[in-house]
Amino acid sequence: MIYFSRIISPHSNSTRNLFTSLGLQTKLEKIDLLQFPAELIRNFSIIAHVDHGKSTLADRLLEITGTISSNIKNEQVLDKLQVERERGITVKAQTASLFYEYKGQTYLLNLVDTPGHVDFNYEVSRSLRACEGVILLVDANQGVQAQTVANFFLAFEADLTILPVLNKIDLPGADVETVQKQMKNVFDIEPHEILQVSAKHGTGVEEVLKAVIDRIPPPTTDIKKPFKGLVFDSTYEKFKGAVTNVSVKDGVVKKGDKIVSAHTKKSYEVQDVGILYPEQTSTGCLYGGQVGYMMANIKSMTDVWIGDTLYHEKSPVEALPGFKPAKPMVFAGIYPMDQSEYQSLKMALEKLTMNDPSVSVSNDNSEALGVGFRLGFLGLLHMDVFNQRLEQEYDASVIPTAPNVSYKVKLKGDKNIKFYGAEEIIILNPCKLPDPSIIEAQYEPMVYSTIIVPVDYIGDINPLCMERRGEILDQSYIDDTRIMFKVIFPLNEILIDFYDELKSVSSGYASFDYEDHGYQESDLVKIIYLLNGKELDELTMISHITKARQKGREIVEKLCKSIPRQLFKVSVQACVGGKVLARGRYSTLQERCYGKMLWRRYQ
Repeated sequence: MIYFSRIISPHSNSTRNLFTSLGLQTKLEKIDLLQFPAELIRNFSIIAHVDHGKSTLADRLLEITGTISSNIKNEQVLDKLQVERERGITVKAQTASLFYEYKGQTYLLNLVDTPGHVDFNYEVSRSLRACEGVILLVDANQGVQAQTVANFFLAFEADLTILPVLNKIDLPGADVETVQKQMKNVFDIEPHEILQVSAKHGTGVEEVLKAVIDRIPPPTTDIKKPFKGLVFDSTYEKFKGAVTNVSVKDGVVKKGDKIVSAHTKKSYEVQDVGILYPEQTSTGCLYGGQVGYMMANIKSMTDVWIGDTLYHEKSPVEALPGFKPAKPMVFAGIYPMDQSEYQSLKMALEKLTMNDPSVSVSNDNSEALGVGFRLGFLGLLHMDVFNQRLEQEYDASVIPTAPNVSYKVKLKGDKNIKFYGAEEIIILNPCKLPDPSIIEAQYEPMVYSTIIVPVDYIGDINPLCMERRGEILDQSYIDDTRIMFKVIFPLNEILIDFYDELKSVSSGYASFDYEDHGYQESDLVKIIYLLNGKELDELTMISHITKARQKGREIVEKLCKSIPRQLFKVSVQACVGGKVLARGRYSTLQERCYGKMLWRRYQ
């Protein structure tokens, strides 16, 4: 079946350099997507624990289908951000369309490569809404890990077909039989259903493509119905405005159509529409069941929403359910290096949060740092990557504050409730915690976590969990050598250094994943730090009462070591409600005056 009208050869003189730089084996000049009804379309995603080979498998799939050339070294082709290539991880889900001939038919396969780290789970959940199935990739050397479990249940809850694949079977330490047993015990997947591949060498990868066609169902759609499209991602381009990634649920959308956003009710004219091959390739239209990009001259960042429904101006449709809003877990202040850069930072945040809607933004100010913003992230890595993208993509130099979590406070007294506007309020900034005399109850955020570790380290994991105020709910063996813990932790206890300590006590073999588990009542106190009697708002923190003295001493000791010695005495204190928990002083510089001049010495 002919599915495009013309192919430009990459070996011609006029195009050789262009295609070599892009890694494209063929460039599609014009594609007739009408020749791909729903039964010839498969929309799927690759999900896995971090470093299990998702991006490498995606590279091989692109090579086998001729989407990119196999004559050059392809690594992380779909990882387009600078931060992804520097860190070697995927932080943004990326889409690519593949054409593959199987049993005399040419199929259109839409692939979504997803992140593997827990901090970017929102990217995974959004991507799954555009798919009917997933490839669950597991490292045959490391076996089932915590994020493998989390991603499996994301796909299971979305009612997607799961295609299990074992990767890295070429490694000397690969234990296929043991990992198959793990997948049977944890996911109830039969060993004969699991494919075995080496994404690095391409072994068995073509069988994965065939299994995608045979085992993942085609999308359910009707192109005769009015157009209905789901926006599952977007980016901002300087001269094009917002570029949206759209999954067409019903109907057809063409260049020149007038479309409406169900969320904003604003109307736009489609300027361009096409597929990602893997770069933007204009096709002039998209039909039901297909996935691609759309440009509609959307200039304002607030006019496009992830999870929005698009439809034709003259044919309104019922809006799709949209996405469950991301719930930030970690909060931090961010301030421009120079207050004159405030407006440029604001614009940069608006553009970047369009591409990463899981980040929450609110205004903030500090006596020391000036006017800025308080941002909410899904984790510390998410925060670090976001700040790095701000600097690399928008040249924004910022000052971030120490991360903290949100707390919930229940107030007492009608007057106080009226003043704060509600009986229960969320505290994002520790400085804004109300006076203890008007607080009836305090609540801290909890997480439901999964820890998978070799059985040899059980004796080290239990004390670590107890030290971090964890409640172990369950312990179960996933095979003869590894055990899985289900533990509830206060989020504040695992925020900073828990993962590093977990890796340390397990010699690097443990894996860790967590999800939100609501709030739980707790005994909390606000620790303030005084420098010569003056309060340092930027260091104020909220802590559990049992950890307050320890944290106070640690910060005071660090301050005493960090602050340069002065000609006068400097006192550092950590206080809770007027009570001093820790105190530090350091000696002054000695004034050696000779002839009434400092440091002068007559011989």
